[in-house]
Amino acid sequence: MLLLVALVSACGTSGNEELSQWMAEQRNTVKPKVEPVSEPKPYVPQEFTQLAELSPFSDEKLTRSFKDEAATAAATGLLAAEVNRRKEPLEALPLDTMVMVGLLDRRGQKVALVRANNLLYQVRVGNYLGQNYGRILGITEGEIKLREIVQDAAGEWIERMTSLELQEGTGK
Repeated sequence: MLLLVALVSACGTSGNEELSQWMAEQRNTVKPKVEPVSEPKPYVPQEFTQLAELSPFSDEKLTRSFKDEAATAAATGLLAAEVNRRKEPLEALPLDTMVMVGLLDRRGQKVALVRANNLLYQVRVGNYLGQNYGRILGITEGEIKLREIVQDAAGEWIERMTSLELQEGTGK
């Protein structure tokens, strides 16, 4: 047993000395370069001078923005008639929340049945649907054809054609 302890202790000391010597050499050869931190700039307080201005979070700011947008749209001519007319109930809802569920023929005039918010509405050519000034141009057995007025990426008002197709099997 003593012989085993002596052998183990003899092997352990020689490896540690070489490792310690190598570590000391490495510490002496490597010199870290640390750049000093620059002095902080002094704080100079600024006086807030826009207390009298309109808050960007107020309802009045949003109202002004909508009025300005409506005025700009009316100036383009494309929306002049749309902005000044009385809004219809289905213009308050997005078009993608509406579903065409049927078609009626009243004295030769086609009337489409549209479901929105679990209510059924009758719409004719000339009525408006959706929030993009969507005017109904035609009603067929399978769809309602609409002309919408939307802003393109450049902010210009343009017309686009869209449709609301008949959804079969939606009579819940």
